[in-house]
Amino acid sequence: MSDDAPKPLRHPALRIAFLVIGFAFMALSPILGPIPGPGGLPVFALGLTLVLRNSLWAKRVFARAKRRWPRFGHYADIGLRRPSAKRRRERDRVGEPR
Repeated sequence: MSDDAPKPLRHPALRIAFLVIGFAFMALSPILGPIPGPGGLPVFALGLTLVLRNSLWAKRVFARAKRRWPRFGHYADIGLRRPSAKRRRERDRVGEPR
């Protein structure tokens, strides 16, 4: 099975549950911020991942942000392990002079 094969859609109730949990994690991250260590950063990243994977609106906003701030988009794609980022890296690697 190739990486580009479409994934089956999740049940709408499951998508909504993941979306709500993602927003809850994002809202919880400032509260965990003062804790020593990374604090709320991993919690925010987890919440953002859940929201982006389950919301078309958030994906469109994220795409606009990636166009405006490409470096941010690059790191976010790596963190989200997006297939499009993997294809872009492969394409860029082939196009580089050696």
